[in-house]
Amino acid sequence: MRIIGSIQGNDIIEDDDGSVTFSAGATIDGDGANGQLGQLPCYAPACYHEPRLDVLQNAGEPGNWYGVVTDTGNENGNPIVQKQTDPCLGAYISATSLQLLDKDGQPLPDSSPFKYVDSATVPFIVVPPMIIEAVQGIVLGCRCLVTNSQTGKTTEAVVADIGPSNHLGEISAACAKAIGVSTGTNYPANGGGALPPTIGYQLFPGIAAVIDGVTYPLQRC
Repeated sequence: MRIIGSIQGNDIIEDDDGSVTFSAGATIDGDGANGQLGQLPCYAPACYHEPRLDVLQNAGEPGNWYGVVTDTGNENGNPIVQKQTDPCLGAYISATSLQLLDKDGQPLPDSSPFKYVDSATVPFIVVPPMIIEAVQGIVLGCRCLVTNSQTGKTTEAVVADIGPSNHLGEISAACAKAIGVSTGTNYPANGGGALPPTIGYQLFPGIAAVIDGVTYPLQRC
């Protein structure tokens, strides 16, 4: 085994079998939630009066929209608003690093709410770039196990997003629910979480995650 690195005092270890393990806390990530299966979207404009997973401030601001898909594909563009034919009329489209394919295995357009992994319904985790850069196997889309030592609950999950280099331990709203981690009161992805080192993470780079019968694509960055 070898230590890949340490973030916030938590070592990231690559085991002899190629799996990656670490213990950390857990913050809640609402990204990718666009109402795909009838659950809450992550972000929406102020005129949207239905519940959502997160506050808009966490998606950025005009000229710097880093948390939603824009019409130019750049942070200085305008957020795309879901249409009548989309699952959550009036909400913005939130993205994940892992991008899904259509039923024929072809890429979906960036403006499709279905291109991204739904935080509200899919247990997933977010990893820092350090892990992706340090191992040979593909990390995005790979299988992982997430365990809450406080509740004893474990769930299958997928690596679906890349986070900042200085943060370790981030899970989707669905993952939090599956292992008994608290979420925010008014906005599930804006609050709650777990303190380190109560959450255990084990990743299997190169092995595609299968959750509820869905096989997720392995994707290089």
